[in-house]
Amino acid sequence: MADVSAGSREALARDAVLLTRTVREAGALAHSMFRTELKKWTKGVSSPVSEADIAVNDLLEDRLRSATPDYGWLSEESVDDEARLGKPLVWIVDPIDGTRAYLSGREDWCVSVALVQDASPVLAAVFAPASEEFFFAVRGAGATCNDTPVRATPGTELDFPRIAGPKTLIERLNRAPGEIALHPRIGSLALRLCRVAEGRLDAAFAGGQSHDWDLAAANLIVQEANGNMTTLSGDSILYNRRVVTHGVLVAAGRDRHASIVERLRGHSLS
Repeated sequence: MADVSAGSREALARDAVLLTRTVREAGALAHSMFRTELKKWTKGVSSPVSEADIAVNDLLEDRLRSATPDYGWLSEESVDDEARLGKPLVWIVDPIDGTRAYLSGREDWCVSVALVQDASPVLAAVFAPASEEFFFAVRGAGATCNDTPVRATPGTELDFPRIAGPKTLIERLNRAPGEIALHPRIGSLALRLCRVAEGRLDAAFAGGQSHDWDLAAANLIVQEANGNMTTLSGDSILYNRRVVTHGVLVAAGRDRHASIVERLRGHSLS
């Protein structure tokens, strides 16, 4: 990281250790409750939540906030405290990303946590306990899965075969419906994006109405894996704003991402 003081580097290194330890502990708790009888309910119009989501959120909040009391907090399962808007450092948390998959007994769910500084993520952890995958990134230091470096696939071509996301978006790349072999749906958006970072997908779209907690950690992991993740017009995603929902997004290796944005720029998508 450029122009960072020694004290800031030490603090980031300390927070990286804290984040790794805490997300692993949270993942272990979530996994211990996986495929058990859980109390569950619906919040909002159709968003499922269970006692596991709340238990994991409570663990994360206790560990992270007690260690960093001056940091802000934004979580899918916590009441939003707008005091976060005045904090330069904010934890952004999804205790269980992919709750529907989790409650259905599928393995495509994860714990996703990012530390955001001045609207951009600087630390990220995405842990999928059921498949034993721990993605991690520090801004400027690369991304890993289970301590092995990962990189998005290179290239600029738009005829790549491995893509995930809403079919209507993929068809905007001017590919005939019969030419599209959609990747099986991944219940966790964070995991879908991490598949781009590790090269298992060449590109992925996120439909509209995703939230900070769905995106922040995976965003940094993609970026540090020589990828990019932006709006369809190429604008960077800003976090810890008053409004935490986002429109349509695309992630891919840097060169291919640029080709996709060039193709789609100007299309009205929502």
